[in-house]
Amino acid sequence: MKLQESFVQSVRLYFKEKGEEWLENLPNTIKYCEQKWSIKVQEPYSLSINFVAPAIKGNLEEVVVKICVSEEEFLDEWEALQLFAEKGIVQLIDSDKQGRIIILEKLSPGHSLAEVTDDEEACLIAANVMKELSARAPVDTRIPTTKSREDQLHKLAEEHPNGVGPISNATLNKARRIFKYLNNTTNQQMLLHGDFHHYNVLSSGDGLWTAIDPKGLIGEIEYDLIQYMLNKLPNKGAYQVIEKRVDIFTKELDLDKERLLLWGYCHTVLATAWTVDGKTYNNSFYRGIGIFENLYQANLNG
Repeated sequence: MKLQESFVQSVRLYFKEKGEEWLENLPNTIKYCEQKWSIKVQEPYSLSINFVAPAIKGNLEEVVVKICVSEEEFLDEWEALQLFAEKGIVQLIDSDKQGRIIILEKLSPGHSLAEVTDDEEACLIAANVMKELSARAPVDTRIPTTKSREDQLHKLAEEHPNGVGPISNATLNKARRIFKYLNNTTNQQMLLHGDFHHYNVLSSGDGLWTAIDPKGLIGEIEYDLIQYMLNKLPNKGAYQVIEKRVDIFTKELDLDKERLLLWGYCHTVLATAWTVDGKTYNNSFYRGIGIFENLYQANLNG
C-alpha cells in the first residue's frame, strides 16, 4: 500500500522521530488489524496525521480502521466515542489500546456536510447534529478542558513577543484575556466534540447525519461551534456568512450570542496561529478574527 506523500510529510513534521518509527511500523500494524479482526484493509481515505481506511470483514460487512500516532489523542478520542455513544456520533465497534487502533462503523452513503451547497441548510443540519451530541461533562475524565486552549495561546504569546505570522502580540494577548474571562465565567461544562466542522459530519442514510473524529474537549457548547464557522467560507461575503451562521446556531441551540462571538474571536486567533508556517498561514481564518470582532461590536451596539 503506497501512502500519500502529504500524509507521510505531515507525520514526520509533527511527530519527528516518533512519527518516523510509527510510519515504518505501519505495514505491520495494518497486518495485525487484518489478523485480529479478520478484515481486509482497503486503500486509505485522504489522510492528515492518522491512518484511516475502510475495511471489509469476511461477511462483507464494512468497517473503518483508524490507527493513531499520538497515544494522548487516541485516548481522548477513545473516551469521547464511548461517552458520546448513541448521541449523534459514529459508533465504536472495538479498539486496541496498545496499538492505538479504533474500529468504527462505516457510515453510508458517507458524504460530508461540505458537499451541501446551501449554507443555511448545512448550518441547520450541523445544529441538529450538535443537539444530538449534547452531553454533560463527566465528573472523572482525562479529556482536557478549554483551559488547555487558553494555555496554548498564553504560551504562544510568551514565546512570540513580536507576534505569530500576521497576528500581533497585542492581538494574542487580547485573545488570551478573553479566553481567561470566558473560562472563569463558564456556568455549565459540557462534553464537546473538539473539532466540529463540515468534514467531520457525514451522511448516514435516510436524511440522517452523524459526527465523526471527536477530539474530546470539556467546555461550553458555544466554543464547539467556532471551527465550523471558520470553514467553507467564500472569498467574498464571509462576514455575512458567519453572521448568518451565528444567528442560526444562537436560535437553534438557544445559545448566548455574546459569549459565542467572544469565543469566536479568541479561538479564531488561536486557530490562525496554528496554521502559521513561516510566511504562510490560513488567510480565511485570519480574516475571521476581524469578522468576529466586528460582529461583537455590532451586537453591543444592538
